[in-house]
Amino acid sequence: MCPWCYIGKRRLEQALAATAAVDIDVRWRPFQLDATIPEGGMDRQEYLANKFGGAEGAAEVYKSVREAGAAEDIPFNFEGITRSPNTVNAHRVIRWSHSVGLQDQVVEGLFKLYFIDGGDLTDNDALVEAAGAAGMDREIVERLINSDADIEETKNEIALAQKMGVTGVPTFIVGQKYAIVGAQGPEIIAGAIAKVMEEGVQELPEERPS
Repeated sequence: MCPWCYIGKRRLEQALAATAAVDIDVRWRPFQLDATIPEGGMDRQEYLANKFGGAEGAAEVYKSVREAGAAEDIPFNFEGITRSPNTVNAHRVIRWSHSVGLQDQVVEGLFKLYFIDGGDLTDNDALVEAAGAAGMDREIVERLINSDADIEETKNEIALAQKMGVTGVPTFIVGQKYAIVGAQGPEIIAGAIAKVMEEGVQELPEERPS
């Protein structure tokens, strides 16, 4: 899970506030930066050693992230993270939350769980609790998360994003016309929204690779 997505969410919220007169539908789509992480996740220190050469290398990289997070009132607690997760199940929960109009709340809860509370996103019980705290039906989420529901659909969405040229996150697709790569400032996002509203919105592609 990428901390810049948490920062990007805050900047998106600011952009939406600046365009409050426009009714905008925000849809969170799945993407995996590292699909090689095992289903049960892996030890955080081992992951950092592989990716950054160890905790010291990670600390240097995270310095700018902490500063950007502080500016958005996000108190990142990287030291509290003990597991690097495979995020497929978290993305499944986010997918389901859209159908009940709670995607924003669920995404916010999962970001907080991982980046601030140091929670394990590969723990199905933790995912169920986060979904319930956001307003979803815990029993339904528990039943779904312990089944194969939407695993292939989620992976197909990830494949579709890759086919569309998405290689990193956050990537904001505005009106199926413009891609904003990275946690850009709210003025950039708001500008793209305004441009799409002038030009009209294209139809969404089907949620499967072709």
